[in-house]
Amino acid sequence: MVCGKLEIEILNSFWSLTSQDEDRDVSIQDIVDDLSASGVERAYTTIKTVMDRLTVKAILVRYKSGKKFFYKAAMTKEEMAQEAVKTISEQFFNGNYAELIKFTENMSQNVMV
Repeated sequence: MVCGKLEIEILNSFWSLTSQDEDRDVSIQDIVDDLSASGVERAYTTIKTVMDRLTVKAILVRYKSGKKFFYKAAMTKEEMAQEAVKTISEQFFNGNYAELIKFTENMSQNVMV
């Protein structure tokens, strides 16, 4: 599953907010405030639009409690990472994880030089 930069920032914020309590109700405002504290200034409406997209992608689930909407993650950070690695492996290395590992080892050596 492919996610854009802001989607990943929102998901990381979401996972950070729920790291101590996975049943925590997370609102759009919670994400806006958390991103602002991290130096990422985005309009409420922008965050809402992206969170709605993540709902369509079935990464987040939206539900209403009272008059307010809240979100839950349908996937953990680890599950998302596994999906991303699987996708990269399939798209670029014909599903060969050994080749992917070799590639990343070579890449990390080139970065250190």
